[in-house]
Formats: sequence, C-alpha cells, structure tokens
Amino acid sequence: MESATLRRVPTLPGAVQFGLIFGLLLLAAVAWAWTGDRMSGMDAGPGTDLGGLGFWLTAWVVMMAAMMFPSIAPMVVMYARIQEGKRQKGQPTEAGATAILVCGYLLTWAAVGLLAYALFELGRSLGLGLLAWDRGGPYVAGGVILAAAIYQLTPLKDVCLRHCRSPITFILMHWRHGRIGALRMGIEHGGWCVGCCWGLMAALFALGVMSIGWMVLIAAMIALEKLLPWKAVANRSVAALLVVLGLAVAFVPGQVPGLTLPNSPEAARAMNSMDMQEPSSGSMNDQKMPAQSGMNGAEGGMPAP
Repeated sequence: MESATLRRVPTLPGAVQFGLIFGLLLLAAVAWAWTGDRMSGMDAGPGTDLGGLGFWLTAWVVMMAAMMFPSIAPMVVMYARIQEGKRQKGQPTEAGATAILVCGYLLTWAAVGLLAYALFELGRSLGLGLLAWDRGGPYVAGGVILAAAIYQLTPLKDVCLRHCRSPITFILMHWRHGRIGALRMGIEHGGWCVGCCWGLMAALFALGVMSIGWMVLIAAMIALEKLLPWKAVANRSVAALLVVLGLAVAFVPGQVPGLTLPNSPEAARAMNSMDMQEPSSGSMNDQKMPAQSGMNGAEGGMPAP
C-alpha cells in the first residue's frame, strides 16, 4: 500500500530535487566547517564544560544541522514532492513551507539542547565526588554508552526509527496544511528523531560533546541506521559498536583512540579555550572548580588514569 501511495506522489523536476539535496548538504558542510572552527581545541573529554548558555545553544543547533541534515534529506524531498502535487492540481501552496519544515525540526533539537544544558548544570551543582574521573567517572561514561547500546534494541527505538526511515509514512500520518502546519510537522518529525537518536546523543556527551571526531562518528551511525536499506543490520551494527566502545571507556579509557582523558594536558588546554570563548563572562572561571568534582576532574588534583 505504501509503495502504491508513493507512486502517486509526483516526482520533482530533476533540477529542483538536486537543488534541495545539494542545499541541505551544503548547509551541513557549512555547519561542519563552523563547528570545527568554533570548537577546535575545546574537547576536554567526558563531562566537557558546556560554556555559557548562549554559546552552547548556538553551537548545539549548528551541530544538529551538521549531523542531521544529510539524514533528513529524504523527508524534505518527499514533503516538496507533496507540495508539487498540490500545485499540479491547482491547490494553493505556501512559499517557503519546506524551509519552515526544516526550521521546525531544528526547534525540536534546540529544546533538547536546552534540556541537556539544564541537566548538566543540575548535575554539576550537586557536586557528586563519585563522578570524578579517578573514581567512578569512567564507569559512568561507559555505562551511558552501554545504555545507548541497549536502547538500540528496544521496541521504542524501532518505532521511532521506522518513522525516521519512511518519510511517506510520516507525511501521510502527520500532514498539516499551511506554514504553521509545516512548522508543526517539522517539530513532530524532530520529536521522532529525538526518540530515535537520544541514546546516541547521550553517548556523545559521555565521549566528549565538543569533539569533532566523536561528532563525526555519531553522525555516521545516525546516517547508517536511517539511510541504509538494511534496517536491522544497521541498527544492530550500531549497537555492537556502542557495546565495544562502552566497555573500552569503562575499563581501558587510555586505550580508546581519540578519547581525551579528563585532567590530561589536552583537557586543561580545552578548559582554557572555553574560558577564551566567553571572555566577558566571569562565571566561566567560577564554573571550573565545581566541574572538577565531576567526570571532568579529579578530587585533590589527582592525575587521571
């Protein structure tokens, strides 16, 4: 039934479809370039300080554009095809609705970024010494990654992934007219995407949210399970990789390629970079000491393992 419905959806002119896909990929490339320039040298490993709220929210939204735009291209193209069908039937269409759909998608991820920031600040305010890297930090970080692996195999993950992998199904179930409708559809599609990817994003925080290398790995996992035709194989491959990574971070973190160990010289330089990103904020220097009692530090100045 879905394939029959898909055949009835008009195709876009080749130049228009190419333009949409190229535009999304170009925006993603620009976002990657901006992120790489802005976050260069800022990876302090698990528990990296997020900086001020304004800096974090801007960086997070651009990160989501970089990581997610390639994988939502099929959804955007399908929405544009539906709009083309309406035009061919003489029905009214709204200019800019496709762009509004994408903005709604980013709004959902912006809300997730705000929630992540609030949870990070709450955890740091509690000053839990158990999270220090020379104590339970590696096990907490590894446990978060293993939890993401387990989530990959849950029914909820499967439902969310089906919505993300099948644009026509989502559109038929959630279609709304007008620009406001496009915004709501973008927000709702973003919600399904959050349901699909929140575990992978939690793993990114556990590895170092300011690390371009780990961002690339997580973005590749997201694209793999959303775009490859073999959903089960892709999903279980991602789960297996997360299991290996989680165990390595928990028990042999020093052997994990690309992982910045908290309290290492690289982490210290990253913290200094964070300070320089917020020169007008006196809170950054004040925030560093509480952060040292979390995963990104060690009590009593003890060196990281």
